[in-house]
Amino acid sequence: MALIKSFRDLNVYQAAGAENQKIYVRSRSFPAEEKYSLTDQIRRSSRAVKAMVAEAWGRRRYRAVFINKIDEALGEATETQSRLDDCLDCSYIPADEFKQMNAAWQSIGARLIKMIIRADDFCGTQTE
Repeated sequence: MALIKSFRDLNVYQAAGAENQKIYVRSRSFPAEEKYSLTDQIRRSSRAVKAMVAEAWGRRRYRAVFINKIDEALGEATETQSRLDDCLDCSYIPADEFKQMNAAWQSIGARLIKMIIRADDFCGTQTE
């Protein structure tokens, strides 16, 4: 396993960033009437995953805080999946695209759960 020196080195951070970008690009085609509801909400929840992983990394000195922030990131990832359900239900994305995007967010959620379970691996003694 490679040495992790920054939150940017975390696979889950990288995956969330890539999937967030896909949502951003795809949501450009959503109807104008969705701008302040679905478009903003799915962009916000998907972006929040990255931000919370970064914050958890910065606060990993405190195991409970680390777990809390990763748990919040998990909540945002599942909210993103719920918003994807809305996109599918409103026919803003086709079923095959939904399936791929949902699977990616499911994988991100699984990685976050693994981080919670293995919190001690992330919250050990830190060196500068």
